[in-house]
Amino acid sequence: MTRPSVGWVGIGTMGAPMAGHLAAAGFTVRVHDVDEDAVTSFLAAHPGAAAGSLPELARESEIVVTMLPNGAVVREVAVGDAGLLAHAPPGGLLVDMSSSSPYDTVELARLAGEREVAVVDAPVSGGAVRAREGTLAIMVSGDDAAVARAEPLFASLGSTVLRCGTSPGSAHAVKALNNVLSCTGLLVAAEALAVGRRFGLDPEVMIDVFNAGTGRNYATETKFRQFVFSGTHAAGFTLDLMLKDLETAAELTRRAGVDAPLAESCRRSVREALAALGPVDHTFLADWVEERAPGGGETGS
Repeated sequence: MTRPSVGWVGIGTMGAPMAGHLAAAGFTVRVHDVDEDAVTSFLAAHPGAAAGSLPELARESEIVVTMLPNGAVVREVAVGDAGLLAHAPPGGLLVDMSSSSPYDTVELARLAGEREVAVVDAPVSGGAVRAREGTLAIMVSGDDAAVARAEPLFASLGSTVLRCGTSPGSAHAVKALNNVLSCTGLLVAAEALAVGRRFGLDPEVMIDVFNAGTGRNYATETKFRQFVFSGTHAAGFTLDLMLKDLETAAELTRRAGVDAPLAESCRRSVREALAALGPVDHTFLADWVEERAPGGGETGS
């Protein structure tokens, strides 16, 4: 497998382990982040990697990857005189692995096309834990040739690569909708546990029953025991980021003309929890649901 040179923009909770996997696999990696301490830490952990400005990454990398908070930040680093697109040579490839708005991605692909740069959107699912493990699920959309160029990277970052289409933004749309399902599953499981507790049921027993039955979902199978009952709340995905994805899904819903009251209820709950708790790990939603119930208490008790 050929290993193209990679410029990586954004080495936070998700980006650092992901870029680290590429460096460990033998890719030539050059990184950029506004947090200079994050850059220093990354280079200390990966001596073969290097740092660079956005223009340097664009000029010297066959593929540039962005792993940033949202599509607006991706646009900031991509567009403008000091941005990636202004310095990328014709034939360049930009892979956005952030959870961006699909509409932002459509516009980014249009601007990149004017510079003869291809864009692939490749958001991920699995959180910080699977980022560290290198077992992310990667949703991908873009031109077949562009996706094929990025496949060597995906092989080092995830265990599953899912093609979502060729149109720009398709993968970002699926990612937002996936997070509606993920968050709704966590909230409704927390509500079921709160009801069961009031009846005197053991939450551990309830989780066993849910997971053996048709009520199971990713939250019941993984999040409650690993992050909620344990009290660690270390899934690595914060409430503000979850709300951002739910807002993206809400925009999709409005433009599609679909009535989605459950998704709207989920978004409203997360907005309220964020206002009450701040940008904590999203698994604190389970505690928030429990504490709001009459006679509520700690979910880990």
